[in-house]
Amino acid sequence: MSQISLEAIRSLREQTSAGVMDCKKALEESGGDVDKAITLLQERGLRLASKKSDRSTQEGVVESYIHMGGRVGAMIEVNCETDFVARTPEFRELAHDLAMQVAAMTPKFVDVSDIPSGDEVNTEEACLLAQPFIKDPSKSIQDMINEVVAKLGENIRVKRFERFGLGE
Repeated sequence: MSQISLEAIRSLREQTSAGVMDCKKALEESGGDVDKAITLLQERGLRLASKKSDRSTQEGVVESYIHMGGRVGAMIEVNCETDFVARTPEFRELAHDLAMQVAAMTPKFVDVSDIPSGDEVNTEEACLLAQPFIKDPSKSIQDMINEVVAKLGENIRVKRFERFGLGE
């Protein structure tokens, strides 16, 4: 097995925000292939997120976003397991990005399970978690949340949101 350079580990860490040892292990398993290492880290993050999905989320933040000009705004409640995680910059940034997403994309429901039976809607438009992220359309909102779950090690849930627009 070849030696993994510190620069390769640092580069992978910057791209994925994964821990140093996780980056090293992924690079070793992928034979130094950065793309394969990223895929390995993403798969591990998804497994971790699914393991944590049953945990209680009683802490969190209520975040708001007001679009320039003050004509559109949104508030969102994002929950996590501990107040420690709720105060981290990563969690706060996630909550802010989610509030911005609500203001920009006007979802009606948090998730597919919130759609009343019999309603026929485009889930990618109507459900926040299914929408493509406005800052990176290659990821869904759920993918983005899963990445933060993997990074912070706690379950994260969007509980509710509201969007406000002048004249709507």
